[in-house]
Amino acid sequence: MPCPNDHREKSMTVGFRMTSEQKRWLDRVADESGMTKQDFITARLHDEAITVAPNIRVCRALRDHMVSLLRELQRISAGGNVDERLHNEIERLTKEFIDLCGEEEPATVNTERRDILGMTRR
Repeated sequence: MPCPNDHREKSMTVGFRMTSEQKRWLDRVADESGMTKQDFITARLHDEAITVAPNIRVCRALRDHMVSLLRELQRISAGGNVDERLHNEIERLTKEFIDLCGEEEPATVNTERRDILGMTRR
């Protein structure tokens, strides 16, 4: 038999309603942070920093989100317009990747590519 609520450390229940889009957002950002929804909401309410500890669940959540963004970008590539919501998601996800990797400079792929293309035979 479970312990009564008055013996629990966290004995209060709080519930609130969200739209389906807000729920998907909360699920996504909580998964990407590696925190439970409760811990994520509490940390945000207290203006505490969200520290992401990379693990397999976080990597899967980020990968799945990147795949969904890629599909959406491929879908709208013919139209040419990226809506505000998608643009904000891309910026947020890019910032998360930069924060996880510790890189502040953009990747040096373009400069390396130019160097390789500029190489000549001796």
